[in-house]
Amino acid sequence: MKLTVVGCGDAFGSGGRLQTCYHVESGGHQLLLDCGATAIIGLNRAGIDPNGIGTIVISHLHGDHFAGLVWWLLHAQHVAKRTVPLTVAGPPGIEARFAAAAEALFPGSTKVARRFDLSFVEMGPDAPTQIAAGLVRSYVVSHPSGAPSHALRLETGSRTLAFSGDTEWVEALVACGAGADLFIMECYAFGGSVRYHMSWEVISQHLPRIGARQVLLTHMNADMLAQRHQVTGDGILLADDGLVIEI
Repeated sequence: MKLTVVGCGDAFGSGGRLQTCYHVESGGHQLLLDCGATAIIGLNRAGIDPNGIGTIVISHLHGDHFAGLVWWLLHAQHVAKRTVPLTVAGPPGIEARFAAAAEALFPGSTKVARRFDLSFVEMGPDAPTQIAAGLVRSYVVSHPSGAPSHALRLETGSRTLAFSGDTEWVEALVACGAGADLFIMECYAFGGSVRYHMSWEVISQHLPRIGARQVLLTHMNADMLAQRHQVTGDGILLADDGLVIEI
């Protein structure tokens, strides 16, 4: 499994970083975890062909995590000339929210006949969702977005990749990241308790319980970026746009 950090910034682009988007390649399949508004920019920078991506999995319905789907639709139709199917999996209501966002930003864009099949799959915490690359398990977290917000666990072949999405600390993160080969964890702040987000101070207390082999800290605000040199520990990585990790 190979992970490419397409974008690891917070909603405000702190440190000049692009919004949340991770490219995963495993077993001949390519997928995205989240698709922030800058996703197409990041894929261009990384030299990744969007037409090779068959699945996009969305953690929650905030613009910096899913709004890139709007530009994806236009790019696929008018630039990439996509013909291969695309599956978008996400929280309940994702199709309606996508349509509302696309029509608000580019009126009429969802009415144009597409060259490719676009299907939406709603995920819930009761059962894993089968995608081309493997199984995705979702865990409800604490981050209001007008629909359930999820942490995600991707199990493909012999590898497990977990992703916290955006959330304050909840116990579901232990199950989500338990023994994962890599756990991507939102680390918005360095210290203290941040409502609906996490800090390094909070995360570090729980890492022994989770037992992930490696942890990638991401979604950092300006203060966290300024103090990132103080983050230490075996298996702790800090995200940068363009970072590639072999899992």
